[in-house]
Amino acid sequence: MAVQNFQHTGIGFRREFAEEFLSNGFFRPAFIEVAPENWIGIGGYWKRIFDKIAATYPVYLHGLSLSLGGPDKLDKKFLKEVKTFMKEYNIMLYSEHLSFAKCDNAHLYDLLPVPFRMDSAKHIAQRIQSVQDMLGTRIALEIVSYYTPVAAEMSESDFINEVLRLADCELLLDVNNIYVNAFNHNYNANGFIDTLPLEKVKYIHMAGHELVEPDLIIDTHGEPIIDEVYGLFEKTIPKLSGQVPVLLERDFNIPELQVLGAEMEILEQICNNKFRRLHDVA
Repeated sequence: MAVQNFQHTGIGFRREFAEEFLSNGFFRPAFIEVAPENWIGIGGYWKRIFDKIAATYPVYLHGLSLSLGGPDKLDKKFLKEVKTFMKEYNIMLYSEHLSFAKCDNAHLYDLLPVPFRMDSAKHIAQRIQSVQDMLGTRIALEIVSYYTPVAAEMSESDFINEVLRLADCELLLDVNNIYVNAFNHNYNANGFIDTLPLEKVKYIHMAGHELVEPDLIIDTHGEPIIDEVYGLFEKTIPKLSGQVPVLLERDFNIPELQVLGAEMEILEQICNNKFRRLHDVA
């Protein structure tokens, strides 16, 4: 069986399948994504593994701990380490979450929602600008899934647009997150995407979720992507201004590599179809 070479679709690299991934004869992703918190400063066996991966595939970083919506000062030591790491491995893309993840230096190990308010938008945008200045590059900001709004004074889309405008950063569009939020908060996912500045989309995430109640979805990244999320993805691609990389996220209940490869193949086929049409129109 020939190895499938993906041009647009990457995968989150995890230690659970690291050795098998290096020798797998099923697929070669366009790139891999890692959380810098899990790999900066490693040595020994895992550094050798990462060096092999980084020598084979482009690496993207997806941060977990900056807490851009939080009150703590930015971790400048960590950001210096990120900058060094990016230079060492020639990493061209760094993304983070539009969320609140720590307070008084206590990590909450969750991505909590931030208030949809103008003062919050200004606070977050200023922090993003500082991060971009320190790293010397724009970052991509991910819209996270959330289960209750916090002290909202403006709509979610107005808030997101204001943060992106003030910060002059890029957008990471997690299509599953939009689907989850739309389902849980009873709005139209496709209509919501239309309100976003899609010209700023630098990167797309795709993942699965779990329906735990008839009116509640939990964003687990531990299940296969459902047809409705594939459909939303398929509707979104033609709205973009150009081709962007697409990541398959799978953090829990990780199946065999062949299963992940099959999901990636569906994403790749959609990309090939829709991006080709974008090229033909251009």
